[in-house]
Amino acid sequence: MTGSDEFSLDSFVQTYLHDLKLAIDSISLSDIDGLISRVIFTRDNGGSIHFIGNGGSAATPSHSAGDWSKELRVRTIAHTDNIASFTAWANDEGYDQVFVQALRTYIQPHDLVVAYTGSGNSTNVILALKYAQDNDIQTVGITGNYRDNGAGEIAKHVDHLIHFNTQSMERIEDLQLVVNHIVKEAIKAMDVE
Repeated sequence: MTGSDEFSLDSFVQTYLHDLKLAIDSISLSDIDGLISRVIFTRDNGGSIHFIGNGGSAATPSHSAGDWSKELRVRTIAHTDNIASFTAWANDEGYDQVFVQALRTYIQPHDLVVAYTGSGNSTNVILALKYAQDNDIQTVGITGNYRDNGAGEIAKHVDHLIHFNTQSMERIEDLQLVVNHIVKEAIKAMDVE
């Protein structure tokens, strides 16, 4: 192995997993329930779910949209997936407007916007959430405590916030997918009853 003789893989892995476990343990049932109830309402009222995210958090929308449309039979749009529109809006309107322009095109009554941002401060995400709220669209934000800066601006612009108690971008992104799967599996279990 190259690098410092002081690096301990065992210690590194244990620290990573310990922080991840603490962050998982801090997620409240009401945090999850708030998202689940909004997803069910959106589905039952014929709405669509719009996923947005920036940087590493742009991958979760694609995964979530695939899971939820297939397994929950809810219409989903991952606005990170249409690269032609995304880059056209970035070029013509500015990168901070990419999700606003997508929502301007697609949102309808009873829709839901689910926003992922590890820092809670991604300008393109925040502006889209403001736009959604200005148009009476429900919003959920999923973020962490990146670099000990709290939830960030996203907390001011969502109807419901899921905030992970970890300063690590990697753990925040891990937990975004965990929440996606919890929500999907919980709704599937409720549908069976």
